[in-house]
Amino acid sequence: MSAVVPGSRLPVATARRTWREVSRLLRPHRARLVAVTVVLLLAAVAGLGAPALLGLIVQVVADGGSTRTLVLLGAAIAVAGVVAAALGAVGRVLIASVTQTSLATLREEVVDTVMRLPVQRVEEAGDGDVVSRVSGDVESVGEASSQVLPTVVTALFSIVVTAAGLGALDWRFAVAALAAVPLQWWSVRYFRRRVPGIFRRLREAEAERAEAVLETVEGAGTVVALGRENEHLEEIAARSRRAIGIEMHGVRSISWFYNGLNIAELLGLAAVLVVGFLSVRAGTVEIGAATAAALFFHRLFGPMMLLLGNVDDLAVAGAGLARLAGVLELRDGSGDDRRDGDDRGSDGGTDAEVAPLGPGPHAVHLDAVSFSYGGDVDAVLHDLTLRIAPGQTVAVVGTSGAGKSTLGRLVAGTLEAGAGTVRVGRGEAAVLAHELHRRSPGRVVLVDQQSHTFSGSLAADLRLVEPDADDARLHAVLDRVGATWVADLPRGLETAVGADGTQLRADQAQQVALARVLLARPDVVVLDEATADTPRSAQQTLDAALDVLVADRTAVIIAHRLDQAVRADRVLVMSHGRIVQDGPPWVLVEEVGPFRELWQAYTA
Repeated sequence: MSAVVPGSRLPVATARRTWREVSRLLRPHRARLVAVTVVLLLAAVAGLGAPALLGLIVQVVADGGSTRTLVLLGAAIAVAGVVAAALGAVGRVLIASVTQTSLATLREEVVDTVMRLPVQRVEEAGDGDVVSRVSGDVESVGEASSQVLPTVVTALFSIVVTAAGLGALDWRFAVAALAAVPLQWWSVRYFRRRVPGIFRRLREAEAERAEAVLETVEGAGTVVALGRENEHLEEIAARSRRAIGIEMHGVRSISWFYNGLNIAELLGLAAVLVVGFLSVRAGTVEIGAATAAALFFHRLFGPMMLLLGNVDDLAVAGAGLARLAGVLELRDGSGDDRRDGDDRGSDGGTDAEVAPLGPGPHAVHLDAVSFSYGGDVDAVLHDLTLRIAPGQTVAVVGTSGAGKSTLGRLVAGTLEAGAGTVRVGRGEAAVLAHELHRRSPGRVVLVDQQSHTFSGSLAADLRLVEPDADDARLHAVLDRVGATWVADLPRGLETAVGADGTQLRADQAQQVALARVLLARPDVVVLDEATADTPRSAQQTLDAALDVLVADRTAVIIAHRLDQAVRADRVLVMSHGRIVQDGPPWVLVEEVGPFRELWQAYTA
């Protein structure tokens, strides 16, 4: 399972669960992992050639051997070095190919899971937490898998083979080398007990800092207007100081770790040299073997430092990996665990049962629905029961905070009812709205006032919905929403738009969003103040586009203008999370009640 802060951050997987995910990702690459093992083992054996042959050279010189023998031994050292380097390079490439392929799969699964999460859950976690996982954590794991891990694995093979070679020379050398182990063990234990937790806290602190920055930047206009710049800057500074403090604590801990490793190596080499000196003097070991033993242990310095010195990078990557694996637990919790072939939804149904809807339009049913943003927060909606007929256009009006947008998001399935049910469909075939949104995205579409234009060509932006749509199809939907301005673009549909291209006006961006909805062909559409940010000069064109969009499909319109509401088939007036008036607009305009009061104020 995972450690979760209720109603807050996304979960972080336990070590056991993280290893399960790693094993699952590596399982398809078993053949290449065997090849990695064989190649690195051979590379480590070849790497022993140089120190072993140097020991022989010392012995040959001590015994007065020939120059020819020394030349041959020198040539053998060169060959051993080339072979070891070549095999090591091949091994590192194989490791990188396996890890990068697995990481690509992990990255896709994490992004896919985040994209399928309920909007409510993402908002509870905060933008900073989500962004830090799909960017910073993925980056740290990627760097470790492409740079650190191949080095560490190669070093591990070298250590094992070199230690075995040390023992093969004489068991007393292996025993002497053990003098370094207690301090190395203490250093690693010290590191493992302190540093991973420090980096986990650092990741969390960085996520909180990123969230504070994002909130301040996104709400910069409001912050400045209210004169709250200093308070927000101080909050960002406080979170930055906390992150810096945690990082400095980690730096000090790593310094103690490296100091311990250096002292351990000094003790080990001194012990091997003393044993070699005593053994040679006693005549039990030749000077060549003693030389090779000292070189073998010295050869352990590099791999040992690489192995233990990269523990901090592995700890950072491990913390990031646990956070990424924690995101995948949300997929499991929602029943979307494709790894085990389990297609059950959260209500116990299978995919075939979750989305059996035929052609629309479809009805929408709310049965005793209540909703609250968090356990201790007052309910936003109270015991709503509502039926919207297939093909009916319903406008929802009311004062700010009445619960209009929450109702729309429940119908769209981006929120899940806290109590009661929201279903889409006819009769027995109706399914839960949030399950329909998760299993069959596009059957119900939400359009709000914050339309996003993706970077790339206008055609590519539209084809996100229908990849096979030809230019004629794209022009047709643009014409239906009144986007005549496309003809004036420098390259027409191929004109670059978004952050790196032509900047579209708010009304133009909304027309592109409405065109995407037409391409999606949803059965139900929810429009949440979809024209609120558009200039008055463009409202007539966008109103005509909305009429095209809602035709022949069920529609819920969260209306900020009452002239939009009166064009609907039905109007719901909301107040304090309840429906206080319901009926055709032409009836409500004449009937004494809140809608008549709103209409009179609007038209005054």
